[in-house]
Amino acid sequence: MSTRPMSIDHFIRALPAQDIPASTLERAALLLLDTLGIAIAATPMEAGVLARETACRLYATNTAADRAWMMLDGRTASLAGAAFATASQTDNLDGHDGFNPTKGHIGVAVVPALISLAQHLPDLSGRDALAALVVGYEVAGRAGLALHDTVSDYHTSGAWNALGVAALGARLRGMNGETLREALGIAEYHGPRSQMMREIANPTMLHDGSGMGALVGLSAVIMAEMGLTGAPAITVEAPEVQHFWADLGSVWQTDQQYIKPYPICRWAHAPIDGARAIGLAHGVSHDQVARIDIRSFSNAIALFPGMPQTTSQAQYSLAFAVGNMIRFGSIGLAQISGAGLVDADVAALVAKTHLTVEPRHEARFPSGRWADITITLKDGLAFHSGDINARGGPDDPFSSAQICEKYRSFAVPIIGEARALAIQDACLALAKGEVAFGPLLALLKDPPEMADAEHAAQ
Repeated sequence: MSTRPMSIDHFIRALPAQDIPASTLERAALLLLDTLGIAIAATPMEAGVLARETACRLYATNTAADRAWMMLDGRTASLAGAAFATASQTDNLDGHDGFNPTKGHIGVAVVPALISLAQHLPDLSGRDALAALVVGYEVAGRAGLALHDTVSDYHTSGAWNALGVAALGARLRGMNGETLREALGIAEYHGPRSQMMREIANPTMLHDGSGMGALVGLSAVIMAEMGLTGAPAITVEAPEVQHFWADLGSVWQTDQQYIKPYPICRWAHAPIDGARAIGLAHGVSHDQVARIDIRSFSNAIALFPGMPQTTSQAQYSLAFAVGNMIRFGSIGLAQISGAGLVDADVAALVAKTHLTVEPRHEARFPSGRWADITITLKDGLAFHSGDINARGGPDDPFSSAQICEKYRSFAVPIIGEARALAIQDACLALAKGEVAFGPLLALLKDPPEMADAEHAAQ
């Protein structure tokens, strides 16, 4: 492949799937699987239910060509509305992939867009579906870098992953270059430049703005196809951001996405991992603990500090998340919802937690998510984690087997083992040979059979 800079237009619309490294397509298949696992687990959550109802009421259509069913629901909305529903649902269970340099998330928006659009593409191959996902990841990541570099406020992921959705849509729908330019401009202009740190201070179901990012991105595709104008996208075309696009087609940001082991804001993962390591090495139990000291970067320390009252607050927590790791040795849906929000043992640990901004960790953000933690016992013995960077990123990646294990832990309780394994096998097959995308898509439509014997027994 040429080392000359690749045009954005060619990369989005015409780059052959075979010109994308096989390892990158395989990574995209794992990212797809991981995102689907979180989307499945989030199906019965209140935010997911409300998002799907919102799509039915506000974003429906009578035009068959613009209609799509919603994942694990079966009811229809517009293409953009169905993507909004699944993206909002997924966004509200904070266990999906992310990209350190942008301080945000891509798969949460581009995967729902692919599911909507693929319903009108019966001949879509698995490799072409993965290639479209890669295009979405690569465009969204660079748009995010450009936005963060050129504005003062820190915006949610929806502000820039909308451009990745528009790029994915343009590729799958065979859009011409002029229309693509308008679509990217519309997606950028209407992208939700919502304030991320407001959401950190006051966690809600709005989460990281990716539901609106998916809605805006696919809306931009349809609007541009109808003839609406919106170019240029400044984060794509401005001279001062061209260095972010210069490595398009030679550096694959898709390979640099991290996988989360916990459905908790990534900023809290390093101290969680520190508590996990101390617990595994020394057998510390919650009733031995006298004091917990967490040192990290300022954004992490700004996470919700006390006992959360909602699942949204729990996912943007720090002391609570670490307390759950000490108490239970893991963090899942049970810890961030229902009775988990009022666990007395965790509350006692939260009350013993002290948070400090550490300059050396601040200096390494956002390229890393560093922290250290000290757990002091009632007998005076203290255990220190040392400096820890969150697991699951490029410098400490999870294996394919670990990603599949995580997927199953989230998916099986909702849809049962047989269907979960069928989705896993279909996902992993996409990068291998001439495999159609349709069989995987068919597995994602019907609602979970919540009353089947296998699920009821769990």
